[in-house]
Amino acid sequence: MESGLELAAAFRKVYGGKHWRNFPFGVIFTHTTRVQPEMRLLRPSCGGNRGTTHMCGVMRFVLLLFLLLLLAAARCCRGCPDKCTCFSQTVKCQSQDLDAIPRSLPANTKSLFITGNNISRVSADSFPSRLPSLTDLYLAGNGIESVEAMVFDNLPDLLRLDLSNNRIQTFSERAFPEDNRVQLLNLSRSVHNHSFMDVVQSVLQRGHLLQLAVLDLSNNDLVILPDDMFTGLPGLINLSLQNSSVMSVLNGTLRAPPLRHLDLRDNSLRDLPFATLEDLGLKPALHILLAGNPWRCDCFFEDVLLWLKNSTQVVDAQNLTCADPKALRRRPLLQVERSQLKCSGDMEGVLETSYVFLGLVLALIGVIFLLVLYLNRKGIKRWIYNIRDACRDHMEGYHYRYEINSDPRLANLSINSDV
Repeated sequence: MESGLELAAAFRKVYGGKHWRNFPFGVIFTHTTRVQPEMRLLRPSCGGNRGTTHMCGVMRFVLLLFLLLLLAAARCCRGCPDKCTCFSQTVKCQSQDLDAIPRSLPANTKSLFITGNNISRVSADSFPSRLPSLTDLYLAGNGIESVEAMVFDNLPDLLRLDLSNNRIQTFSERAFPEDNRVQLLNLSRSVHNHSFMDVVQSVLQRGHLLQLAVLDLSNNDLVILPDDMFTGLPGLINLSLQNSSVMSVLNGTLRAPPLRHLDLRDNSLRDLPFATLEDLGLKPALHILLAGNPWRCDCFFEDVLLWLKNSTQVVDAQNLTCADPKALRRRPLLQVERSQLKCSGDMEGVLETSYVFLGLVLALIGVIFLLVLYLNRKGIKRWIYNIRDACRDHMEGYHYRYEINSDPRLANLSINSDV
């Protein structure tokens, strides 16, 4: 503070009180520190000549202004971290075998590249100081497995986040602050096992990513997209699912976000449910990419074929081809007629297989039945004889009663004997 007052006093000596009061940066001089050695440069004698004195005052003013700029720069900017390069408002720490985020980052950093290192986790300690100007953060290719809670709390102006080419296994839904402004999230090549899909789903649903507009989930092992996966992204307009092993898009998965660009190329889609086609039809501005999928052109593909021929949403419709059946393989979908979508051949094969299986089951049952009869032949023979004797006795009783009823004498004798 003393050096700051000395600098202010020097300025007063050069320009006088009148000019000092009118100078707009006067208040800054009173807060400047560590300038005492430089003040000696501003005190040389300028002689008694009025013109010389004026010229000397101008020179002193220029020196003071230059000194102020240096002090302001030193105050607002920290030094560049080790193993990093800094220029303008960009910091790059690339392929330096770092195991943690450097902590001494310049406060005015706008773009931060920390890529190609060995950082297994990022937490709240990764950014201990507030970086109010940081808008672009690139953490690709670091082998990150865990993204912990509150890791981005000190990055209030973060707009674009790149976490591609990592091995994410845990991703806290509290990683982003509630008032975050993230607009782009790149998770390409970061989910290598579909069992971690629920981790990504939790972040997308409850991570407060209300302003997220671009989401890249390409080159992952997703397999199946849950029906409520994107319900927490009301501003999502660009979604990339290219080469993510997607086998099916469940009903309602794409209903919520106001998508304009959807990339489903190079997956394992063989068909699209009718409900999904209806959801896509509700977004007339949507552009879809579907090439590279093994479409099955059978009788169940009729709805998709009609949709492709009547819709302008599929940008690469000319590049879509059938993968099955063999008769239509590599045939462009737009050249397939509805009459060619048949399931008869397949159904005949299914029926033949069913008949063969049924015959084998019946034969097995017959063999078991005969085996049981053979093993119990004596008991069965005895049971048959008993039934025969019982039937014989029963028939003799009926015959005796019939004879008595047919002869009146025997009938009277029977009545008297009863009496």
